[in-house]
Amino acid sequence: MAAISLRKMEETAPALVDAYRSAGVSLRKHGLDGQRAAVYLVLDRSGSMRPYYRDGSVQALADRVLGLSAQLDDDGRVPVVFFSTDIDAVTDIPLAGHRGSVERIAAGLGHMGRTSYHLAMDAVIDHYLDSGATDPALVVFQTDGSPTSRPAAERYLCKSAKLPLFWQFIGFGDPRSTQFDFLRRLDELPVPQQRIVDNAGFFHAGPDPRSVPDDVLYDRLVGEFPSWLAAARAAGVVRPS
Repeated sequence: MAAISLRKMEETAPALVDAYRSAGVSLRKHGLDGQRAAVYLVLDRSGSMRPYYRDGSVQALADRVLGLSAQLDDDGRVPVVFFSTDIDAVTDIPLAGHRGSVERIAAGLGHMGRTSYHLAMDAVIDHYLDSGATDPALVVFQTDGSPTSRPAAERYLCKSAKLPLFWQFIGFGDPRSTQFDFLRRLDELPVPQQRIVDNAGFFHAGPDPRSVPDDVLYDRLVGEFPSWLAAARAAGVVRPS
């Protein structure tokens, strides 16, 4: 059963109903029907991301993540971290105010800098711990390039493996770009030598992320979540359901 009912979605965010339905199909396909989880969204604001903000790709991702969140979490909002050289903003996007939300928030954030993964990861960790949440969290982490500090990003990923956080990285841009080599390596860091469980996944959304169908996107966003949940429960990272 979804955390937020179809009727409430129709009343609160009718434009997201199709995405909500597609997310539900993917969750059921992967054995996650009825699973509860906090959903976070991390958005890259480095200078190279400017075209994706302009063409609506980032807003489209945020809307689809809201549709997924409504299946997993009943609070009707997604915590969002905008990052570049530093943390540009930590805020929430609610179902009721989702239209144009990314554009409104980004318009007041000023200069688009570099790509500091580790600061964004730290912000998510702090938010999750401060929230007092007991459910696990699925963190959708969007970027179009490699981080300014690879050792720091790797360190934060490995340290956070002891927390009930799963990082699903999604790349915007040319899948053949070497910018994504680091994320491929993060996805394959050994267990248990460097982290207690495999707590990350990665996939490309390509140069036109809006063209990825909802069913494909959701399958990729949640595809590795069940195996992480099982491993994290076995390791005592996530409490038994």
